[in-house]
Amino acid sequence: MNKIAIIGAGISGLSMANYLEKHKIDYHVYERRKKDDSTGHGFLLPQEGIEQLSLIVNKEKLFKHGNFLKKYIQYSHKGEKIAEKTLNNVFVIARSTLIEILSQNIPQEKITYEKTITFSYNKKLKETDGSSIDSDIIIVSDGSKSRIRRQVFTSEVMKTVRENEIVNIIENKNIADRIENNFMKFHHEDGGLTFGILKLSADKILWYSQFDPVKYQFEDECSVDRLKKYMFDIFDDWNPLVSSIIKESSYENVHLWRVYELEKLNPFYKDNVVFIGDAAHPLIPFTSQGVTSALKDSFVLTKFLIEEKDPQQAFRKYEQERKAEIDIHIKNGRMLLEQFLLPLHQQTENILPISYK
Repeated sequence: MNKIAIIGAGISGLSMANYLEKHKIDYHVYERRKKDDSTGHGFLLPQEGIEQLSLIVNKEKLFKHGNFLKKYIQYSHKGEKIAEKTLNNVFVIARSTLIEILSQNIPQEKITYEKTITFSYNKKLKETDGSSIDSDIIIVSDGSKSRIRRQVFTSEVMKTVRENEIVNIIENKNIADRIENNFMKFHHEDGGLTFGILKLSADKILWYSQFDPVKYQFEDECSVDRLKKYMFDIFDDWNPLVSSIIKESSYENVHLWRVYELEKLNPFYKDNVVFIGDAAHPLIPFTSQGVTSALKDSFVLTKFLIEEKDPQQAFRKYEQERKAEIDIHIKNGRMLLEQFLLPLHQQTENILPISYK
């Protein structure tokens, strides 16, 4: 089997490494960030995502570190209930926790942190000191704004999406005790501004704000103090639960996520380079399918790398199997974005926060 380099140790890169480790295929992971990246960020996993994840991690261990959600409840920003829908096997987990669980199956010598890798046009990888990395196959999982993807597909067009997110985690048992195991989402009547609350555990809450950066303009400077002030100013007169969460939160690990999408998807591979997860197909976060799609990419790509002697044939089959589903999620994400931007009274009722194929 060819030697494989994985670029990026996010969910897609680590899930790919887990599959390769499971099948005893040679690989090494390179990550430019530090090992302990505790940015406040979390994921929703529908039933399909849970099933995929259980193929490479212990399900019992997984369930100890997150929470199953019972209902999706929508409110006006003042707290009036708008709609309610039962959720079936939808699991929420912190990003840092899922990263830690996936990392436990990877031998330390097979992953290098704080290492920026460059890609040259002779289809080789190099370290910053100029030394080459020996790899026959390059699996790229370096996120929606992939540097390597831009080098391989020089004519691609990335567009900003009219939705940004501020994400954080609060540890506060008193507030957590007031929240049932539901996905609560508050909407401003004018549209383009929401506040979501998901209970991670008995004392942890994941919260996030989605906002239209055209209507609710945000300065380019995004320091912790600036993000905190922005949240205090925008949500000052919202439901008391929302305002209490904002005021009681620590903003040390708050994260501003500027959302982008490809105007048109690139092929998922070229020559010896293959893309997975957000590096292959950035998804608008309204779909809640980023993690599940990354897990499925890794599973399918591994399957064909094992079955096919020719990597090109494996890549072709991987793209063929995955692209149709991704196209559906992209379409659904754009539809959900259009709804988000509308005034509340014009939005379609009972929309789930998950794109299903």
